[in-house]
Amino acid sequence: MTSSSNATIYDKVVRITHAYLGPAANRFIARQVKNHLHKRPGDLSPADLLHLIDWIRVAVSLLTEDSEVVERYIAELQKLAHSYGRQTGKN
Repeated sequence: MTSSSNATIYDKVVRITHAYLGPAANRFIARQVKNHLHKRPGDLSPADLLHLIDWIRVAVSLLTEDSEVVERYIAELQKLAHSYGRQTGKN
């Protein structure tokens, strides 16, 4: 992955996801972006994040019954989405 300052939105989502899914993170997020947003992972934009997070919540909830883990993961992704909202003046 690239350095933090040069990381794409996709890279940042994968980095957060890696803490929860390990090496499967990249493939998992790529599938979510392709299948649900109908985009290439490199085309992920700040405007896509909240929609992507909704799909991730559904998918991860199917993988684990530990709702605390799911909520912690989603909270990290939402924090990322809100940081982009502040940068663009949206929130």
